[in-house]
Amino acid sequence: MTVTTADGHLAAGIDRNKLFLLSCLSLIVTAMTFAIRAGILTQLSNEFQLSDTELGWVNSMAFLGFPLAMVVFGFLYNKLGPRLIMILAFVGHVLGLVLTITAGGFLGLLISTFFIGFANGSVEAACNPLVADLYKDDKTKWLNRFHVWFPGGIVIGAVVSYVMTNAGIGWQPQIAVMLIPTAIYGYMIFTTKFPEVPAIEKTVDLDAKGLLLMTAIFGLLVLIGTPNYLVAGLPGTFILPLLLVLALTFLLMLFRAGRTRDAALLIVLMGVMSVTATSELGTQQWVDRILGAQLGGIPGQAMIVLGMVTGIMAVGRYFAGPLIHALNPLGVLLMSAVLTTLGLFLMSTASGAMVYVSAIVFAIGVCYFWPTMIGVTAQYVPRSGALGMSLVGAAGMFALTIWNPIIGAWIDGARAAAEAEGLTGNAVEVAAGQGALSQLVYFPVSLIVVFALLYFARAWIQRTADEDHVSAQ
Repeated sequence: MTVTTADGHLAAGIDRNKLFLLSCLSLIVTAMTFAIRAGILTQLSNEFQLSDTELGWVNSMAFLGFPLAMVVFGFLYNKLGPRLIMILAFVGHVLGLVLTITAGGFLGLLISTFFIGFANGSVEAACNPLVADLYKDDKTKWLNRFHVWFPGGIVIGAVVSYVMTNAGIGWQPQIAVMLIPTAIYGYMIFTTKFPEVPAIEKTVDLDAKGLLLMTAIFGLLVLIGTPNYLVAGLPGTFILPLLLVLALTFLLMLFRAGRTRDAALLIVLMGVMSVTATSELGTQQWVDRILGAQLGGIPGQAMIVLGMVTGIMAVGRYFAGPLIHALNPLGVLLMSAVLTTLGLFLMSTASGAMVYVSAIVFAIGVCYFWPTMIGVTAQYVPRSGALGMSLVGAAGMFALTIWNPIIGAWIDGARAAAEAEGLTGNAVEVAAGQGALSQLVYFPVSLIVVFALLYFARAWIQRTADEDHVSAQ
């Protein structure tokens, strides 16, 4: 995973700015699929008569395809190189968007959403290590700037969905709009020179043990992330196969990095990422169903909140450098957990204008979660390389595969409870949204404890990372 020559300069013909622009544009498409899907959930529910639990399964397919792509292409990054992975991302986006437009029901939405998720994961698997290597001297800062365009893309998607929804335009044209930026970044892939992966690095990824472990992990993730009777019939449902996935991932990283310290810390970071991602994306993906009624049930109004939240996130990520240098990445994550907890707590009881106030606090809280977690992985587990960053990102998205149907069930359950208490009309939907938020607040509460422990252990973590990096030279 390298794009530089031996003296640290970029190889001839490699345009760092153009590669960064391409990476950002592809991430915008990824974010737009997230935002517009969030904006059309009610339309999909009405047209195909889907419950919130079924909508949760549709959402979960995006969050299943994403980690599967990240795991596979993180493992094969050195073998395939970023250009081929980006070509596969482009094909996946085109296929997924077209299949979504032509979907005729629940099954069609499941399949098409999976392809979109797989394309989104391919973008992350290619671009995270590419950006980290383009800017070796300040990885966390530039990963934050790259990830500006996830909330930035959500702002774009939220505005598009809001305008088109209020103009009476259906969900199919809203999906079709995303084919335009997809075509642009696809053109850039074929007209931009990508760095070559050195031959010596191409040979280390396809060892027999690694392939066997990857195949087992892939299969278990599919079983856990799709509705089936095999997992549903197990004690604790997905708990046992999920623990097996973690054990196999530990072995995979142990074989790859050669140190127990690396494998153990990566598993910890994967677990933490699953909670940070659910705190952030689990709330945002359901924004229309959770906050729509609290905002008066006005069509598209929740998209304004989503656009505001992600706009704040984009600005915060762009200027993340000074804050990270001042507080240390783990200090930033601890601050984020505290603010996210406060934001979700306020949101669970808010109405009217206070929804916007609580959303602002929430936005500042979740702003740094994703890119800083990726940066922490690159900084503190340097020998994990592209695979480590991909595994941590995959853990974040895969957590949503598990939690999306559960969040949908929370909404259904809170709605049923409200109706049983005699509530009617908009009051039922307000209670349903607040019921889900009261459950989601426990995620960042747990993060406060974890990040406090990691923050106080940061000197040891950095020292052992430095020793690890030196020993690898």
